[in-house]
Amino acid sequence: MEKFTVLTGLVAPMDRANVDTDAIIPKQFLKSIKRTGYGPNLFDAWRYRDHGEPGMDNTKRPLNEDFVLNQPRYKGAEILLARKNFGCGSSREHAPWALQDYGFRCVIAPSFGDIFYNNSFKNGFLPVMLTEAEVDKLFYEAASFPGFNLVVDLASQTVSTTNGTLRFGFEVDAFRKYCLVNGLDEIGLTLRHAEKIRAFEAMRTQQFPWVFR
Repeated sequence: MEKFTVLTGLVAPMDRANVDTDAIIPKQFLKSIKRTGYGPNLFDAWRYRDHGEPGMDNTKRPLNEDFVLNQPRYKGAEILLARKNFGCGSSREHAPWALQDYGFRCVIAPSFGDIFYNNSFKNGFLPVMLTEAEVDKLFYEAASFPGFNLVVDLASQTVSTTNGTLRFGFEVDAFRKYCLVNGLDEIGLTLRHAEKIRAFEAMRTQQFPWVFR
C-alpha cells in the first residue's frame, strides 16, 4: 500500500450531499475483485449522457460537460471536495478503489458513510472530516480560484491552502494514521510478524507431522 504523508493536490469540488456508493461506482461494474480498472466508470451515471455497461469504449461515449470531473480546470485533481454523508449506501470496497484508480488520494467532507470510511483507510485512501463551515469555505475558494490546491498533512492532521491563509485541523484514529503513514494494509501488518509465523509453522510441523503430509 502506498504511504500517505503529505499531499499537495488540485481540488475538484463536487457540490452534492448523500453521494452513495452506487453513484461512486455503479453496480454493473462490480464484476471483478481486482483493484484497478474502475477509474473510467467513476461517477459513471453523472459523467456520461448514456447508460454505461462493462466493456464499452468510454472514449466514444457522450460526456456530460456540466459534471465537475469533465471540466478541464479540474483535470488531474487528487483531492475531492464533497458534502455531508459521502459514501453512504451499500457496502462495496470498489468505491475507494474507483476513486483511487481515477487519481484521487483524498476526499474531504463533513461526514461519511461508516463502511466507506472504514474501507477507505484499509485501502490507503484518506477521508478527511471537516466541519460544514470549513467545507463551505473550501468550496468558495475552489470556485473562486482556478487551479485551487490544498495541502493535506497527515502527520500534523491539517488541511491548508498552499499560501497558508486557511488552515483546518482534523481528527484521525491513531492506529489508522500509523497504517497510512507507513503504507501498511492488513496484509502488511501481518507480514511484520513473518518470522514468528514461520517459527510457529515449523513447530507445528514437528508436533503434528501427519497434518502436513
